[in-house]
Amino acid sequence: MTKKPLPITGLLSLITSAVLTVCAAGGAAAATPTAVSSFAAPGTQQLVSLATTTTDPTGFWTPERMQAAIPGDVLAGKALARGGTSGTASGTVETGPPVKIASAKSNSTSLHQDEDPIDHVGKVFFTMGAFAYVCSGNVVVSDNDSTVATAGHCVNEGPGAFVKNFVFVPAYLNGKAPYGIWPAKALYTTPQWRTAGDIRYDTGFAVTATVNGKHLADVVGASGVEFNQDRGLSYKAFGYPAAPPFDGQSLKSCSGDATDDPINPQFKAQGIPCDMTGGSSGGPWMEDSGWDSYQNSITSYGYPGGPAVIYGPYWGSVIRDAYELASTS
Repeated sequence: MTKKPLPITGLLSLITSAVLTVCAAGGAAAATPTAVSSFAAPGTQQLVSLATTTTDPTGFWTPERMQAAIPGDVLAGKALARGGTSGTASGTVETGPPVKIASAKSNSTSLHQDEDPIDHVGKVFFTMGAFAYVCSGNVVVSDNDSTVATAGHCVNEGPGAFVKNFVFVPAYLNGKAPYGIWPAKALYTTPQWRTAGDIRYDTGFAVTATVNGKHLADVVGASGVEFNQDRGLSYKAFGYPAAPPFDGQSLKSCSGDATDDPINPQFKAQGIPCDMTGGSSGGPWMEDSGWDSYQNSITSYGYPGGPAVIYGPYWGSVIRDAYELASTS
């Protein structure tokens, strides 16, 4: 029997009864995901939406709203329940020559650890409908010096609308934003996530506006990125888990060698041992356990009641295409 994936173990313990009602009405995360038979070819669908808002996002995100935000992982659960993943997908995500795009830097260490804040890793806040959500993210090297990598379900409902009021708070710690709040001016994801909620391509990128005339990467730095690499690499994954026993107020990490998802191998995802919970979605996976190494995936989902493992999508050529569009916008 196919086990039902949910984004990050422990998510639902944080969600209010009102949100559970909304999820149930839209296809609750407990429903069995069904397969879709096809997905859009790369480049055939729009990957960007202007991050329009009904309010100034930096003014919207008060400390109280940040504290009350729901882990955005619930949006991935809804997409899975609507049949957004592909269990019978043709083709493969492992295509193209290996690519590394270097940052200015280059190493560090150990099921979860407490971490001091990292300048370029932070929390993502956004709204979808009437609710406020939170994820994790990381600044990556880009032509525009303003690109944040996160999960696809943290920028787009998958399938569905792009989120609103998206902001990135680098080095967040206990409600403080030491480098300010950076609103997105554009959001990107893969066509497969935007049109079908295909978990194999659950990655998104936000391009932030300048703040006080400065670009984000010029203030906090950026990680290098790599695509089409070997499977089974060693990773250190960072994030801000918010479901118990965590509170989302400080950075955590997990380290380990990546292994294929044995429960749903059609997802093409890889997992590492980790007990981080909802809110860590979108956090960076850094190769070779180094916070200043190359980013090569993001936290996407986990299995409730199963082993403590988090899974991330393989960063192949399709995700690289989305990155390139964001980087050069």
